[in-house]
Amino acid sequence: MNAHIIATITPKPEHATDVEKQVRRMVDVTRKEPGNHRYDLFRETSPSGPVLHLYEIYEDRNAFDSHLASEHFQAFRSAVADWLAEPPQVRVLEALDVAPER
Repeated sequence: MNAHIIATITPKPEHATDVEKQVRRMVDVTRKEPGNHRYDLFRETSPSGPVLHLYEIYEDRNAFDSHLASEHFQAFRSAVADWLAEPPQVRVLEALDVAPER
C-alpha cells in the first residue's frame, strides 16, 4: 500500500531563500529514489513569511523510511536545521478514497 506524506517546512524569514534552494535540490534527488512515485513542492505565502509543503507518495512505508535514512535527506536536515522556525511537520496518511490520475 502506498505511503502518502505531507511535510510542512517553516523557514525563518531571513533564511527562506536558502531553505527553498535546499528543498529544490532534494526534489531532484528524491524523485530518482526507488519506490518514490511523487515528490511535489508547494509554497504558501503567510503573514510571517513563506511556508513550504511537500506532497510525497512512496511505494510503501519501507520506501519512505529509506528516504528518511538516505544520505541526501540526512545532509538536507543538517544543512537547514538552524534555518527553520520550527521542526518540520510530517504527516503520514492512509489513503481511503483517492481518485486515479488522469
